[in-house]
Amino acid sequence: MALPSPADSAVPAFCDLGDEFDIHAAQAMLENALNGADDGEIFIEKREGESLLFDDGRLKSSAYNADQGFGFRVVAGETIGFANSAELSQAAVTRAAEAAVLAKTGKQVNVKLDASYLAAGHPARSNRSYYQAHDPIGEMAFGDKIALLQAMDAYARSAHAGVVQVSASLACDRRAITILRGGGEVYHDYRPLVRLNVSVSVEKNGHRETASSGGGGRISWFDMTSPEKWQAQVDEAIRQALVNLDAVPAPAGEMDIVLGPGWPGVLLHEAVGHGLEGDFNRKGTSAFSGKMGKQVAARGVTIVDDGTVPDARGSLNIDDEGTPTSCTTLIEDGILVGYMHDRLSARQMGVAATGNGRRQSYGHQPLPRMTNTFMRNGADKLSDMIANTKKGLYAVNFGGGQVDITNGKFVFQCTEAYLIEDGKVGAPVKGATLIGDGPAAMSQVDMIGDDFKFDPGVGTCGKAGQSLPVGIGQPSLRIRGLTVGGTS
Repeated sequence: MALPSPADSAVPAFCDLGDEFDIHAAQAMLENALNGADDGEIFIEKREGESLLFDDGRLKSSAYNADQGFGFRVVAGETIGFANSAELSQAAVTRAAEAAVLAKTGKQVNVKLDASYLAAGHPARSNRSYYQAHDPIGEMAFGDKIALLQAMDAYARSAHAGVVQVSASLACDRRAITILRGGGEVYHDYRPLVRLNVSVSVEKNGHRETASSGGGGRISWFDMTSPEKWQAQVDEAIRQALVNLDAVPAPAGEMDIVLGPGWPGVLLHEAVGHGLEGDFNRKGTSAFSGKMGKQVAARGVTIVDDGTVPDARGSLNIDDEGTPTSCTTLIEDGILVGYMHDRLSARQMGVAATGNGRRQSYGHQPLPRMTNTFMRNGADKLSDMIANTKKGLYAVNFGGGQVDITNGKFVFQCTEAYLIEDGKVGAPVKGATLIGDGPAAMSQVDMIGDDFKFDPGVGTCGKAGQSLPVGIGQPSLRIRGLTVGGTS
């Protein structure tokens, strides 16, 4: 069951489901379970993961994990029967089929599945691939991974005399996905993922600050491990920590906010992106519900979700229902034009699935989820945004935040921010939080930069207890009259 022509010779054996799992028999059980249903599938997954942490000058921990299993889902209307097992065997599939049907109706149904459904219900086929079939676990020797982290630690300690603590880590995993659908349809994907991270603490006059930097994506380790690349990550962590050592307490009140490009798109992701996922709008619980075709953001604001960005952390060849990913425009020139859909929300809302049906693992059900969500470029210059701001805050990096999907209200912590006074960037500040609501904030955007950037490949999104890798991005932009919570 391997993908054709993988780039790495270790991939085919990993993708093999083994002799105990008979796809044809499983397909027959699926067909029987789907009689009278609207949708469903068997989602089969094999995965391996590895992580290493080098902390306080030594290898503190290393872990390897492997798992495999399947999820069996039957959907009738909005009722879902779901069962999963870590055992890839026909006996387990039989038990799961019985459980899924019983969870749905309480009894076996025997209605003939209409041929027109089979013809209309298949996800489209695509042979496009947005990442290579690397083996991130086996392509780099374990000893070389330790040596890399050790080199990062040594470089950080030599780069600045104030460095007192260094923590370097790497994590990688690979997943082989097989999806069985009605009518004998079978879909495959192979998904590598890597991430490299460094955290540095710097001390001056008894005061200590910590900052981190990292990167990754669906790429080979050899795309990340050249000295100039990992040294840049270490340098960035040190730079941020030094900035925060000199930071003054942030002021509070309403002021104009200039957001830097790239990672500050996490505000967009949380405050706007989740509200544009189909399930919240199908249920009428989003701040954007019922506003299709209406102005929901300032003119010039265009937001898309794109699962086809080459090598990006949030990209997928197909989603976890077999639908090819796509570039879905959500807001165009301030007008709400689309939502992100899995097959269930698409069917309930009478539109096409967008390739956003994602799940954390075979033990979870798919939900409408973001892939790579970002705002498109404008024509303004960051320098002009700052020069035209009398009093404000220039926010460059963000930490955690909280969002209420029903009204879009958010609170975000700035981890790197600067005062803007009389059109010039001033002192760095600490303790600043941005407070507002997504739709209102988007309507208060009055300048959009021409300097679009993606985040470096570190985003993880949580929803309904499921965590997934995502991409985030935006150009610099200015938001008028946002509330800042400060410490001064």
